Amino acid sequence: MPFTALGLAPELVRALEEQQYESPTPIQKKAIPVGLAGHDVVGSAQTGTGKTAAFLLPILQRLREGPNGALRALVLVPTRELAEQVVERAQAYGKYTDVRAAPIYGGVPMEPQIRALKDGVEIIVATPGRLLDHMGRGRVDTSAIEALVLDEADRMLDMGFAPDVHKILSQVPDERQTFFFSATISPEVESLARRALREYTHVAAAHKVEAADGVEQFLIAVDRAHKRHVLAHLLTQMPSGRTLVFTRTRHGADSLSRQLRRDDIDALPIHGDLTQAARQQALERFRRGKVHVLVATDVAARGIDVDDIVMVVNYDVPMDPEIYVHRVGRTARAGAQGVAVTLMSPDEWMLMWSVEKLLGRTLPRETLPGFEPSVEPLQPVLPIEAKRSQGPTLRHRRGRTRRR
Repeated sequence: MPFTALGLAPELVRALEEQQYESPTPIQKKAIPVGLAGHDVVGSAQTGTGKTAAFLLPILQRLREGPNGALRALVLVPTRELAEQVVERAQAYGKYTDVRAAPIYGGVPMEPQIRALKDGVEIIVATPGRLLDHMGRGRVDTSAIEALVLDEADRMLDMGFAPDVHKILSQVPDERQTFFFSATISPEVESLARRALREYTHVAAAHKVEAADGVEQFLIAVDRAHKRHVLAHLLTQMPSGRTLVFTRTRHGADSLSRQLRRDDIDALPIHGDLTQAARQQALERFRRGKVHVLVATDVAARGIDVDDIVMVVNYDVPMDPEIYVHRVGRTARAGAQGVAVTLMSPDEWMLMWSVEKLLGRTLPRETLPGFEPSVEPLQPVLPIEAKRSQGPTLRHRRGRTRRR
């Protein structure tokens, strides 16, 4: 199905073609027609499924008639990186319209944002805290808002933005179109959805949480004290390319990146405690291939939009099983192949079992000679047989790790 079949305006289709968008993703096929019809949309979609276009394209089509500098659409996001990313997409998709978009987020001086607001923009993409700062000083008029987006609502709640989001909701017109996107639908997210929406259409990118087909997943059982050594071995032995390493904490990201640099591996951290300039610099160097390893926390990774990541490493097993799927989805995007490695220490066995239960499959357990764990790793028995993709990365790895 081409984008023209969705009912998009010619100027939007032209911009999409220039961006080499050939056909809509599943979430776009479902959400765009509903959005163009003016209905509220609740979308269950993970990062990398094309959800940004799913809400931006209907909004741009709505606003392209008569842009006048009045704020007509507001997109709330959890992180600064995601705000920049959404604005970049809005500018690309709206290239042949007069619709203007601007990012609003904390951690940077207010003056450029004040200038953008004075010049007039039709779309603001904002983190809740900084937006409320501007609203409190009378710089943002929400009375003409026609469309509201809550993007990655689950992450906004995880970051403690619920009071700010509720305050913003109380100051936007009741008569509006609302797009609500969340990777997970917890009771807290459901409560927020009830507050933000009335009658709506629910769309989903997939019926169940699962990793992409092109991802080869396996575990390396190792004691926690030896994880860094195993990671350094993987990074020096695996095929070259960008690698995204996930840690559970900001301190862990800083510490691990320093240790990797001592091992002569170019690595940089990215997390919420860094300045905006430092985060943007790290992401740009990673995107340009100037640094090959980025050590990230889950929140910071929501703003990483890089297609050619060849390997994802779970240095820490996530506490929430669905976070594992979101992490793994950072590789093998757009039909590519990728590798997802989880370094599993004995104290993380039960966390990994929860992940495998969610996936409905067991993952192969391997060990690295010289770094075998002090306790034999358990192999859980699940109802569904484990499946194994046989990609070139697996052949490359044989001989250096031992499967149990």
